[in-house]
Formats: sequence, structure tokens, C-alpha cells
Amino acid sequence: MAAPGFTTRPEILGTFGVVSSTHWIASQVGMAVLEKGGNAFDAAVAAGFVLQVVEPHMNGLGGDAVILVRPAGQDAPVAICGQGPAPAGATLAHYRAEGIETIPGNGLLAATVPGAFDAWMLMLRDHGTLTLAEALQPAISYAAEGHPLVAGAAGAIAGVAEFFAREWPASAETWLPGGRPPKAGDIHRNPGLAKTLARLVRLGAQAGADREAQIDAARRAFYQGFVAETIEGFACSTEAMDATGRRHRGVLRAADMASWSASVEACARVSYRGWEVFKAGPWSQGPVMLQALKLLEGFDVPSMDTLGAEFVHVLVEAKKLAYADRESWYGEPEHGDVPLAALLSEGYAAERRRLVGPAASREMRPGAPGGRNPNFPRYALAGGGGGAGIGEPARVEQESQDRANAARPSRGPAEGDTCHLDVIDRWGNVVAATPSGGWLQSSPAIPGLGFCLGTRAQMFWMQEGLPSTLRPGARPRTTLTPTIARRGDTTMAFGSPGGDNQDQWILQFFLRHADHGLNLQAAIDAPQLQSDHWPNSFYPRHAAPAKLQLEGRFPRETIDELARRGHEVKVVGDWTLGRNCAAATDGRVLRAAATPRLQQAYALGR
Repeated sequence: MAAPGFTTRPEILGTFGVVSSTHWIASQVGMAVLEKGGNAFDAAVAAGFVLQVVEPHMNGLGGDAVILVRPAGQDAPVAICGQGPAPAGATLAHYRAEGIETIPGNGLLAATVPGAFDAWMLMLRDHGTLTLAEALQPAISYAAEGHPLVAGAAGAIAGVAEFFAREWPASAETWLPGGRPPKAGDIHRNPGLAKTLARLVRLGAQAGADREAQIDAARRAFYQGFVAETIEGFACSTEAMDATGRRHRGVLRAADMASWSASVEACARVSYRGWEVFKAGPWSQGPVMLQALKLLEGFDVPSMDTLGAEFVHVLVEAKKLAYADRESWYGEPEHGDVPLAALLSEGYAAERRRLVGPAASREMRPGAPGGRNPNFPRYALAGGGGGAGIGEPARVEQESQDRANAARPSRGPAEGDTCHLDVIDRWGNVVAATPSGGWLQSSPAIPGLGFCLGTRAQMFWMQEGLPSTLRPGARPRTTLTPTIARRGDTTMAFGSPGGDNQDQWILQFFLRHADHGLNLQAAIDAPQLQSDHWPNSFYPRHAAPAKLQLEGRFPRETIDELARRGHEVKVVGDWTLGRNCAAATDGRVLRAAATPRLQQAYALGR
């Protein structure tokens, strides 16, 4: 077992600029933009669109993005919301009429308004310096001319090749060149996507020489023009097989896209041992990390061995409480009363902290902020059986489950996963972005566009009375959760793919850096863990109470002690949990790091 300070790579140090992302090509594109005089916002946009091309199993043009930005000289970062809402036709009545009680994680029924494009464009227009053509040219080039396909993408395509050929012909045409799945390292092209992006650039140019006018024209073309019209035509006319084992048309319409645009919002924030930590609001899962930090502030975390049982136990039990609150209280603030101030308060944390005992809890224990009684969703247990605690487990009929397994285009929709990107430039501009959705394996490719829609609506509950209950116009409670943290002159941007696990993995990274002094790379490389205790945000929404996964590099005595305390420990591969990226500046030196896991992510800088 490597010591906690062990690093697989050097922590990147520089003074000019740093970029860290989940794919080396995107990192290099971002760095190239900085070298040519662009700022962090320019670099993030160019790299973000390249991620859609080179990690198509992790994100796409039809997906979503949450971006935190802190322009140089601005005290607090803000969140750019690229999470599109549910369409007007996405009603409980409609889905129930289709015989659906859990929104499928693939196909067309789970599509929300694609939010990523407008979020990137809003940031480019308001903070960047590049023209639309300059920002999109790298992505257009890689889509048209090709890129070496990473192993993860090749594996995802291979896993759905037969399904594509049988059920989703446009996906087969896009991802099965010559009728066969490509191999890792093959040069893969997506000419349809290249043509879509190039057309957006041409339509933008028709607005004249003004850079901002060009960007706004492209936004209109996407949300009110040919992209929206093509999406509506496809969703209305196509019956696509999904995880229910049946074929359904989508409910997304051009009017839904035309009525939405990305927004800039204040971040949620808490203090933790001298740090100010910023996340997106409760329409994301971001506040669970903030709640966990407030709970952990009452424990002597800095004195704990981060590979020891006490650290793991306290961390996991705090997360259980925070994630239980996520299910009861988080959702669209505009469509429900989310008591965020109470959830993040010192008094509430002190009250909840008393629930952390010496043994592993098997219950779901949401709190009662302000004296309000929580409502918890009905959920099913992984592997079947009854639930524990306040949540009432849903019954999954075997026949329905068999249909779902037969129809599922991959081992699970959540395997689409996510990307992450951090950029800091020499002027002190900071970006932390987590794009996701529009995964090639989770929704059929749209003929003529070269991309597919996201499936984020699977994160709505169909149980009434919850802040995250399905409602037309509401944002699903996304798992996308980038972070910016500040202490004194230091500003740090970080995040990870991983669905529900994002805030688990980045919390561990942050504690090891902030409380234990590990540098960025050492904090990323340290052994990771995750709890599967609470209901998953992805179809079929199962929970595994007390289940705890540990990378195999944890000491044997830690594993044995956690099992003695009642955790259902599963030891997984030594380098299998987390895909963290990070960047930081203290006003003089810039730093960056990226995970070696999956052998894709890279940090660059000078």
C-alpha cells in the first residue's frame, strides 16, 4: 500500500495557466487557447466542446452542464445553470398513462431541455474573448477528422452494438462504422456532429462582425431554429425502445427549448476551518457536501488517519445524514420550498451530528429543519427485499424487471457518467465545470444532428409531495456538482464524474488537502471509498443500506474494523473509485492535478 503522500504524477506547477480535465485532448486544447492569449473562460468552452467529441459516452451536445465561475477580482463565484427543465408534456399523468412509475434511464421519455450548449455560450459571451468560430473549431475538427477512441467509449459502444442494430438505427449509423463496433485506439469520426456545429457557426456569422451577436445568433439557432425543430420532429415521430421493455415517443418539443435559457445564480456556501466552499444550489446535489462539511466540523478530522477506520466511519455516517436530507428536501427552488438556510445552519448541524454513533446506521434518517416533517421517497433495495428507516421500499415486479433488463442498452444508464474540467489563467480567472448527459448509449442518435438527448428526467421522483417530484418546467435534481473553495489568497476549483458519488469523492479529496496538507495530486491519488446507502439518482433508483466500497489499498485492519462496526464492506480494485480533477492558485503559483484512474484525465500547465 502506498503512503498517503504518494503520487502517480507530479502536481503541475506554473505561473501562466493550468488546465485539468478528464481527457488529455481536452486539456491540451484548453492549454492551447491559453497560449494563444485566451482567458480561462475561452479555454473552458473550447475544451468543453472537445469533451463532447472525445468522451461521447460521458457527455454530449444534447446533455447538460453545471459551471462555477469566479472572474478575477470577484469575491464569490456564481453558478451557470446548464440543467434544462422537464418539458411541458412531462406530467405525472402522462407517464402513468404509459404504465410507468419509475422514469426509465434511457430512450426518449427521460429527455429534458438540452442545457449544456446554452451554458457554454452564456459563459463565452459574458466572460470570454474568442469568437464563436474560434471556440468551436477544435471540436469541429476532431468530429470531422477523427480522434483515437478511448477504451471506455469503445467498451460502451461494444456493449450496445447489437441493441443499436436492432432498435436504434441512427445510433448504429453514427457509432458502428462499417456495421462493427470500433476498437480502442481506432480513429473515430462523427461527421453529423461536425456539420451541426459548423452550421451553428455559419448561422452565427450571419449576425455580423460583433462577437456577442454571433454567439446569441447561434443560441437562437439551437433553441429556436433548426436544432429544436429537428429534435421535435424526431421525438414526435420515433418510438424508441427504453428500459421499460417497450417503445415510447418523447415529449420534448421545440416550444420547451424556445422558452428556456441558461441562468446565472448565486452559489450555496458554507465555511469550514477557514475555507469558504461554494456549490450550486439545491437543484443540484451540491449542498450535500456542504452539509457534510458542517457535520464534520464538529469532529477532530485533522487528527484522524485518512486510511483509518475512524475517519472512514465518521465520513460515511455524516454523508448518510446529508444524502437523506437530499432525498427529502432538495429540488427545484422555484417549484417548492427548499429550506436551504436551515439545512446549512450551525444549529442544524449540531443537532444532526449527535446521530453519528459508533456503529454503522442502516436507516434513512432525514432531518426536520425548522421543525418541518420530512417526506421521503419510496425506494427499492438493490437485490430486492424490503427497505429500512423512513423510506417505504417500492415493489418491483419480476416480469417488469425482466423486461427492463432485456431492453437496457448497456449494463446501466448511469454508466454514461460525466466529465469534469478546471481552468485557471494568469489573470486569476477560475472555472470549474461538470458537463454530462447526452450519452451515446442512453438515447438514440438524432438523424441529421449527430448527437442524442440527455436522460436527466430519470432523477425526478414520481411520488407526489417531494421537492424533486416530476413537474413540467422544473429542473431535475442533477448530480452535477463542481466546487470552488477559497481560503485567504488561495482559490481552488475541483470536481469529479461519478453520479451520486461525485460529492463523496471530492469531499475526500478536499479533506485530505484542507485538513491533512496533501498536495492536489496526492489528495487525488489517495485511496477512495464510497457508500451506496441511499437511493441512487439513476434508474432504477435502488439503495443498498450500509454498503461501503473501499479501494483495495486501504489497510486490512481498517477493513476489518469497519466490518465489525456494521458496514457491509466490499473491497474493489485498487484504482477504481473517483475521477477527480483540480486546479488552484494563490495569486502567484498555479497548481493542477488529475486522476490516473481510467488513464484518461490529464493536468497541464506552465
